[in-house]
Amino acid sequence: ELDDPLKLASLEETRLFVAELLRQDLPAQNIVDSDFTFLNERLARHYGIEGVAGTPMRKVELDEDSVRGGLMTQASVLKVTANGITTSPVMRGVWVTERILGFETPPPPPVPAVEPDIRGAVTIRQQIEAHRADPSCAVCHARMDPPGLALESFDVMGAWRDRYRAVNEEVPAHSGVGLDGQMFKFHFALPVDPSGLLMDGREFDDVRQLKAILLEDQEQIARNLLRQLTIYATGAPIGFSDRKAIETMLDNTRSSQFGVRSLVHQVVQSDLFQHQ
Repeated sequence: ELDDPLKLASLEETRLFVAELLRQDLPAQNIVDSDFTFLNERLARHYGIEGVAGTPMRKVELDEDSVRGGLMTQASVLKVTANGITTSPVMRGVWVTERILGFETPPPPPVPAVEPDIRGAVTIRQQIEAHRADPSCAVCHARMDPPGLALESFDVMGAWRDRYRAVNEEVPAHSGVGLDGQMFKFHFALPVDPSGLLMDGREFDDVRQLKAILLEDQEQIARNLLRQLTIYATGAPIGFSDRKAIETMLDNTRSSQFGVRSLVHQVVQSDLFQHQ
């Protein structure tokens, strides 16, 4: 169920969340997972979180077992990494590996893209596994697919789901409301499997476990954030000769657990920013 108040609230959640990281100089690890976010009643209902009333956004403490927290499970991020109709583990996986972990993804080879089966006869996981049989696709997909598959537990607008939707006239339909306010009908299809195996052999059952694994390397999370901030501030890519400066700035923020505001201060005081 998608509407304008939900779209506006989801955007505001991300803005307020990043502002809080800066204001409180919170550790960079909060990008992956946090014990809070910003919600109003509409967005909380979308997330299935109770006890939030009214239109104004406010900081909300999340339950320990919540799937929310951090950036990758916010509705705004999950929305822009889907095409509006179906989700794509590949798009979401690339977003996590590039924007959160800092791994570059080479251009895809000239092979047909994976398009979800709207009939629901097979899952996107099954289609990707067939796609990965091509050796030219296998290496990159081994890195980017697992986090994307973990995020399959969220639909195109970031609501939690246990099953896919599909076109199936043989079973009773469920009703929803579209962005235009018009009713539409959909059918439930096969279950979502959010488990995965990372390239280093570590396994996870769902997005909670994936987050826990990613948090084992908090330095890499902070390093990539620092690199992204530097690129944004200078308008130039990070070259090999800049690596020493990046590592020095990173070391200077270690005492704050790589606080986000501390990282920004390091960037604006650096030669990369002031003289490049």
